[in-house]
Amino acid sequence: MRFRWAALLAVLTLALTPQLGTAQGSSSGQAKRPVVTLKQNYPNPFNPETWIPFGIECTNDPSQQFKVSVRVYNLLAQFVAVPVLQGGAGNVAGGQPLENVLLTCGQYTAYWNGNYRNTSNEVASGIYMYVIEVDGQRIVKKMLITK
Repeated sequence: MRFRWAALLAVLTLALTPQLGTAQGSSSGQAKRPVVTLKQNYPNPFNPETWIPFGIECTNDPSQQFKVSVRVYNLLAQFVAVPVLQGGAGNVAGGQPLENVLLTCGQYTAYWNGNYRNTSNEVASGIYMYVIEVDGQRIVKKMLITK
């Protein structure tokens, strides 16, 4: 039980960092990192499916590609699912899992059906965290599933 509380505390600490809405890279002599925005999922609370809007903004080269992953975790920091890309963009087909996908700058939407990864089993009601990682930058937000 003590480890569950520690995991919960770790996830909440990560979720409450100052970079909840946007992440920006430094402007040193290297190529500039993109500005990543992660918006609140909708609807929230949801049952059984949700959409997660996010964006990648570039200042230099809009055709530059970035490695993007979106993952869902429960409050015990256990991996739950990988949402899929809604609609598709560029050379990435819609419905492709957002795990190490190369995306260019733009606005995107991830879709999650509320099931555990690779199964047809729905997750339990509760609070979940969704994490976007773009070239090493991470942003976390929370969402609520009600049944």
